[in-house]
Amino acid sequence: MEEKTPVSENVFKNRNFRLVFFGALVSELGAVLYSFAVSFYILEISGNNAFLQGLYLALCGGVLLLCTPVGGVLGDRYNKAKIMFLCDYGKGGLILAATLLMLLFRSNTAHIVILFAVGILGNAVSGIFSPAANALPPHIVEEDRLQQANAYFSVRGSLQSIFGVVLAGILYAALPITLLFAIVGVCYVLSGVSEMFIRYAHKPSEERMSLRLMAADMGDGLRYLKTQKPILALMGAILFINFFFAPLSGNFLPYFVKTDVAGAPSYLFDKLLTPELWTSVFSVLIGLSSLAGSLLLSARPQAEKCGRSTALRLCWMAGLLIVLTLGYWLLVARGGSLNAFLILFSLGCLLAGWLLAAVNIPVNTTLMRVVERDKLSKVSSIISIISQGLIPIASVLAGAVLQGLGSTLLLLLCSAGFTVTAGFMLLSRETHNI
Repeated sequence: MEEKTPVSENVFKNRNFRLVFFGALVSELGAVLYSFAVSFYILEISGNNAFLQGLYLALCGGVLLLCTPVGGVLGDRYNKAKIMFLCDYGKGGLILAATLLMLLFRSNTAHIVILFAVGILGNAVSGIFSPAANALPPHIVEEDRLQQANAYFSVRGSLQSIFGVVLAGILYAALPITLLFAIVGVCYVLSGVSEMFIRYAHKPSEERMSLRLMAADMGDGLRYLKTQKPILALMGAILFINFFFAPLSGNFLPYFVKTDVAGAPSYLFDKLLTPELWTSVFSVLIGLSSLAGSLLLSARPQAEKCGRSTALRLCWMAGLLIVLTLGYWLLVARGGSLNAFLILFSLGCLLAGWLLAAVNIPVNTTLMRVVERDKLSKVSSIISIISQGLIPIASVLAGAVLQGLGSTLLLLLCSAGFTVTAGFMLLSRETHNI
């Protein structure tokens, strides 16, 4: 029987945690508004060009991965809270500057160029921000409250899925794109204000930062990970899980809404919902079920190992993807019933939300608990690269598949690849050891 760690008093009594939580709540609301608007706006001004949208996602993801190792090194050597608020101020300023440029240059081509530039620069900033943010909780939260803290972070993400995407859909339909971007920029600035008041015991590095020192630090992180074979096995599996799963939300969903839903003569609740708001409906359903799963996990003690349970839940997810693929082929591609698929996809979102919470929270908690704190930022950055390294390639390939071969083949490839990877993960002895 697995040993459990008892959970003590509620983590919200911790002032630093409250500042991190509410600061991230505001900035991630801005991120939800921005990503929703950009996905549809690129399709709108490019004539529904799925390849261009996929290229945007690929470039942004590639820059994020390139800058994440730098963020990992900086996060272990400098004050993590300071890195966070400087990055949020930088990203807010960048988006506000882009808003001004879009007002000055109003052509569709100019807007596409501006969006690509902001996406690339903004993801460079995110690459610096994320390792510091991911490594901060163990420094401000006691070990026996880490699962509770991660569960509340997941609750926050669920609330943003419920309210943020609905708000994004409403604002996207009601406001000029430039005003929506201005709101996003202000959200990032307000988050930076909150993060300025975070305090924890930080020992400044005595060594001056240089490229040589940065390379040495990354080498230290890689050598450490080589000794943690179960973590490497888990991240290797998640690399391919993400490769096959990311195109579903990043590529397929906006394209499905813009082509199948918007192009239909009628659809479910068309008197109440614009096609874009159906994306909000899906996100709300994922958010509600993820919220329920997160709250449940916040009250449960931490398990010592999560590998086998994670693999089982991913197998459930694979089964869900197979059902949705068959449903799309029968109900949409073959002209069965778009409304029936909308209902099926909505039910799938409910199950997917719970599974995502049940996978992400234990994995994040376990990594925070087992990795040495002085290496956590750089190890977190390396793990991020390992687990997300193929997403940019997946995005551009998915865009090409959608543009040339359609949604059915993309869903088939994603569900088949996800299923095979989840099966290998379930059979792997190494992943069971984490």
